[in-house]
Amino acid sequence: MDARQETVEDALAGLIERLHGRGRLRVWSLVITLFGDAVVPRGGEAPLACLQEVMARLGIEAGALRTAMSRLASDGWVVRERRGRNSFFSLDAHGQHAFDLATRRIYAAGPPDWDGSWTVAIAPPGGNGSQAEGLAESGFLKIASGVHLLPRTLEMNGGRDDPLAGMLVIHGTSAEHPEMLRSLWPSEEIGTAYRTLIEDYAPFAGALAQASAPGPLDAMAARTLLIHDWRRIVLRDPGLPVALLPQDWPGEKARSLVRGIYRRLLPASEQWLDGASLPPPLKPGIFAMRFGGGD
Repeated sequence: MDARQETVEDALAGLIERLHGRGRLRVWSLVITLFGDAVVPRGGEAPLACLQEVMARLGIEAGALRTAMSRLASDGWVVRERRGRNSFFSLDAHGQHAFDLATRRIYAAGPPDWDGSWTVAIAPPGGNGSQAEGLAESGFLKIASGVHLLPRTLEMNGGRDDPLAGMLVIHGTSAEHPEMLRSLWPSEEIGTAYRTLIEDYAPFAGALAQASAPGPLDAMAARTLLIHDWRRIVLRDPGLPVALLPQDWPGEKARSLVRGIYRRLLPASEQWLDGASLPPPLKPGIFAMRFGGGD
């Protein structure tokens, strides 16, 4: 075997070891990552054997995966269908909607553009927690009890699931204390997470640069792990415009690293998905367009 290929394998082994070294592993979360990244764009359904092969390469036993799938099914995230002796899983409407909302942030090309506009949402007394959760998913930051701030204009859509329903909503374009505003965002913990991701994945990126891409299964496992680790951070990040970020913010350096690794893994990982009998992507070129497309 080529010594350089062993270097890639060693780097992947290090990432898998870190995955298991964080404490109790949330297998169900890894499965959701795999579905959202690779399965949904290819029709949304995968055989259990496909999931088992990727998870096994990540050091996850079949029993742990079955437990995770049962939990996802009972929580309304996946639907199971038996065909003969085989089981097939797909995201149900709840799981599909949740990942659709997250996808735009996970694969964004960079921080959002900003025209200086703001949306302030003020909850009525006794506002419910689910509404606050919906606001957080939309990018709002809670700056005081019942007061939420978003650095862009978000209009009410009038739907039943509108996070702004029943709230006092104020739009404006002025902020008198931008430096103070920077201190409001929970950036230190997230910034540390970005720096850790860079430190963890830099050896793998270096190994890929010096060798051919890993084999199809290794590429699929590495791609799943990469997006899983990236997703865990970026979905906690408010996703602020550049003007509101600290000068030494590591988020874009991390995004560039993730983008480069992802594109390097795409051909081989897609080859594995083809071999696993998943249908072709519903939108040709969808994977290459993630993180902004281009080179």
